[in-house]
Formats: sequence, C-alpha cells, structure tokens
Amino acid sequence: GAVERARGLGADIVAIDFTPFQQAAQLLYQGPWVAERLAAINAFATDNAGALHEVIRKIILDAKAVTAVDAFEGFYRLAELTRAAECEWAKMDMLLLPTAPTTYKIAVVLADPVRLNSNLGLYTNFVNLMDLSALAVPAGLRPNGLPFGVTLIARACEDDTLAIFGDALHRALPDSKLGATQHSLSATPAFSSTAEASKRVQIAVVGAHLTGQPLNGQLIERRARFVRTAQTAAGYSFYALAKTTPAKPGLVFDGKGAGAIEIEVWDMSEAAFGSFVALIPPPLGIGTLTLSDGTATKGFVCEAHAIRDAVDITAFGGWRAWLSREE
Repeated sequence: GAVERARGLGADIVAIDFTPFQQAAQLLYQGPWVAERLAAINAFATDNAGALHEVIRKIILDAKAVTAVDAFEGFYRLAELTRAAECEWAKMDMLLLPTAPTTYKIAVVLADPVRLNSNLGLYTNFVNLMDLSALAVPAGLRPNGLPFGVTLIARACEDDTLAIFGDALHRALPDSKLGATQHSLSATPAFSSTAEASKRVQIAVVGAHLTGQPLNGQLIERRARFVRTAQTAAGYSFYALAKTTPAKPGLVFDGKGAGAIEIEVWDMSEAAFGSFVALIPPPLGIGTLTLSDGTATKGFVCEAHAIRDAVDITAFGGWRAWLSREE
C-alpha cells in the first residue's frame, strides 16, 4: 500500500538487490561493532555487571573476545558491501522499506531476545554502518489492527529530501492523524524546504550523458536525480559531431530545425552543477533550452562552427535513435 501511495505521488518505483544492505545489517551484531559498545562502558560493565540486564550484559561482555584482526576484517567487509551497494544507489534516489519486518508479542521476544531483536533490525541496522540518512513514516494498520510503518532511506545528509517526500507520503495515508492524537494531519501545514529548492539546478542532456550512455556516470557521481524525458521545441537542429570520444551530438538552435529532439532532464545541487559544467569540453557548453511544453531549462548546446563537418541527424529525433539506426 505504501509503495502504491508513493507511486501516486509521482515516484518511479524500481526493484533493487537488497543483498548488500541485508548483509551489512548482519554485521551490527554478528560483526565486531558490538565491541564499540563495550569500549563506551568497559569499566562500568566490568565492575558493575549485575547492574546490566542479563541479555545486554552477555552481549557486551562477550565483546571482550573480539580481536583487532576481527575489527579490521569487519571494516574491510563493510567497505566491500558499501561498494556493492553503490550499484544499487545508481538506480534510485531513496529506499522504501518496512520499518520492521513484523511485530512480536512481548513474551515471544523475552524467550528469544537476541535473535528476534536482530530480526526487527533487518531493514534498519545497516543505516548507521553505511552512513545513510533515514526517516520512519506511519503507513497504516495491518489486518490484525497493529500499526505498520515504512522507512525512507537515502544517502548521507539527504534528510531534507526525505522529510519532504516523507511528509507527502504520510499525508497520502487516508484519515491520517497527528501522532497519537485525534487531530487530522491535513489540518497542519505541509513540510517544505525553500533552501532545498533554491540550491538545486535542472539540466537537460541530449547525448553521451543520457541514461545508459558512456558519460551518464558523471551525473550519478554527483547524485543527480533523473526527473523526466522530454523533447525540445521546434527550431532546433541536431548533429552527430566528428572526432569526439566518446561519440557526442551537438544541439543548435537555428530557428529552422524540426526540433522534437529527445532529452532527459536531471536535477542536481548547485555545487554538483558547477563541477559538472567544468567537465564539458568544447565545442559543447550549457545554454537555455526551450522544451516542447513551453518550459525552459539549462541544457547542452553546441558552438555553431562545430557543425561544419557534422552529420545532420535531426530527422532521427534523438541520440539513441541515431545510434540504433543500423541495429
């Protein structure tokens, strides 16, 4: 239900491989990090062991057996899993997961506290280890009447983005209330962030930076977000440039071209935009493009002199169509 509400808010839902996140979550208690808990209260735990709950006492004091080798191996394993997770982050802006996989009765947890508490952290224990940001959002009631929630997870320092979408997702829940009160959530102002909006730039890409093309990684590295696919307005001509590696097109506004050239709009921070523009070699540059819906956005343009030796590919309607012409 939460996934469908997210889709209704305009989210593009994609499947990812959860394996690296799940394996990182297991490291929290099965790896050497439990020794960090011991380091925080070593003297107290040793001298006042009776003051600790028996389950907590055993977990913490057992960490005395963790060696320096165990710690380094744990850090190496976490780094390996974090690298594997990068392949999944390239597919998404945020994760939408259950906050907990189930709800146990108290007596059941008391009978098997370590294993069941570990189960409860299946979808959250990796967040701190991988230096991610997260926000839990109410998501309604299960058929048995118990509450259920989901967690939005993104890269570090993206709490503001999570708060904007999380608030919208909460409000999409029918008859949602303010916390445990009877006050309707709809009667409160929606969360917004003018700072977030003012510090981001949208840019249209037309060639080697399109999804799946050789330079798309330059956008991914800057945590750019895919916004939409669109077309240019009429008046644009499109060319396959000569002697470029990787192959690149040039978009020129001459007032004569048929336009309707496929573009992708991406969104990134101002800082990322600056470093991205610095990578662009001549004869390409960034100008202002007019799209078929009448809106304008920053986007790739080409210096007019470069089209003298170029092939006019306007009729193909886009770079992908040109590349696949012989397939």
